[in-house]
Amino acid sequence: MTCLDIIALTSEGLQVPFILRAIAQSVKEVVYLPMGDTASFQPLTREDRITVILYRTGIVLSSVFMTIAAVLAFMSVRSSDVLDVQIIFSGLAANILILLMYFSVGLSVFFIHLYIGKFHRLLKNIYYVSVACLALLFLMGKGSPASTFFSGMPVGTLLLIPLSCCLGFITAKEAFCFRLLEGYLLGMIMPAYLFVYGIGFLDKKQAAYGLAAISAMFFVFMLRKAFMPLHYDIGDKSAYQA
Repeated sequence: MTCLDIIALTSEGLQVPFILRAIAQSVKEVVYLPMGDTASFQPLTREDRITVILYRTGIVLSSVFMTIAAVLAFMSVRSSDVLDVQIIFSGLAANILILLMYFSVGLSVFFIHLYIGKFHRLLKNIYYVSVACLALLFLMGKGSPASTFFSGMPVGTLLLIPLSCCLGFITAKEAFCFRLLEGYLLGMIMPAYLFVYGIGFLDKKQAAYGLAAISAMFFVFMLRKAFMPLHYDIGDKSAYQA
């Protein structure tokens, strides 16, 4: 007899020993509490579909931009010829990727569906801090924020930690709701990676390999999330808290 059988018998009014009921209930809570609402509680409105698509588009774009950044970083440490390309040597490609990354993360931040409203407000506040950090990067780099990432002590990357916390919040939320366990790892690794690189603990080659590993993990996360049914992200609207 499984724990679910015991729970079913109890709900039908049959006598089940107390210890078995307690164990079954505890297992049920452990198994089901971390999961998101995958049932379709109500028909999706047009707004529901648009917001979910925009949220997931942000995740997909973040994966694409992170992968491009990893490829460029990996190629630059493998062959110095890559640096001869003007758009790369000038830092323009990196600057564009930074701005695009802010856009894609912002999409997910503002269109995420969370049952608890204060968590969404917290997430948006962290994003606003990250935008302020972007302004500082422009000042430090004299119009080229990426230039602060490649100096002898790349402290500019520390200012990307709030943005990575936004993305990590999103991946951890999906891990909690839908058991995308790599989301928990990403939520911890991304800020840690930026911190370790920012204080000069990693050289360029190690940083490139680290970014490649993170982008690969995020790509797996993106594939697992992007193709879920749309109603998974909406859940039960009656449970939303302002």
